[in-house]
Amino acid sequence: MKITLLGTGDAIGTPKVGCSCSQCSHAKATGAMRLRTSLLVENEGRHLLIDSSPDLRQQLLLHGSPHIDAVIWTHGHYDHFIGFGEFYRIQDIPPVFAPQPVLSYCAEIFRFLTFDKGAIQPYESFDIFGVTVTPFMVRHPPAFTCGMLFETEESRVGFTSDTNIDIPKKSLDLLKDLDLLLVDALVPSSITIHKHMNYLDACTLAGRLGPQDFRCVHQSHLLPWGLPHLGTDGETFDFA
Repeated sequence: MKITLLGTGDAIGTPKVGCSCSQCSHAKATGAMRLRTSLLVENEGRHLLIDSSPDLRQQLLLHGSPHIDAVIWTHGHYDHFIGFGEFYRIQDIPPVFAPQPVLSYCAEIFRFLTFDKGAIQPYESFDIFGVTVTPFMVRHPPAFTCGMLFETEESRVGFTSDTNIDIPKKSLDLLKDLDLLLVDALVPSSITIHKHMNYLDACTLAGRLGPQDFRCVHQSHLLPWGLPHLGTDGETFDFA
């Protein structure tokens, strides 16, 4: 299994339009970016996209235009699903898997597209392309939101999706003995946002769970570049 961070930014990305803060100025001067967060999971020659961000077209072009064989949506916020429309006239529209509340909401937005829909349930595993996927509940009020656990014989990777640190114990129990944890970290440690983790929250959660490695994703432009364990766009993890 190979994991690629297609994007590591929050809903507005970095650089933020019209912003001249130090992070955005650095991004514009160097070409660094935090596109909106999504993952590409590759296994057995197939490509599974986790969340279809508004930057999907750019993300696919930057990574060799892979054919997407299926999509998983974690929740119904626009920065996690609205890019699905980019598949129009590009390839066969891939099937989508999501918890029923998420699937119903997002599919209604894309009612002009014809695609297969698979409802999945939190804590009920399913197999796709040789990967066992287990959705699990996180806390991102008020949105119904799931993280995802990806497992093969060689590796275990957890993705919290958008969440605050108050993740249910049943979910945390799934996230032990991970090879890699991808964890929401929206803002610096000095800022508290009730729907997301800040950098300290993310590092604290990683310390509690003890994965082999972890990366922070869903970063806003407020997070300084170069902090330890910040994920970067295009970063890959190959567990073959």
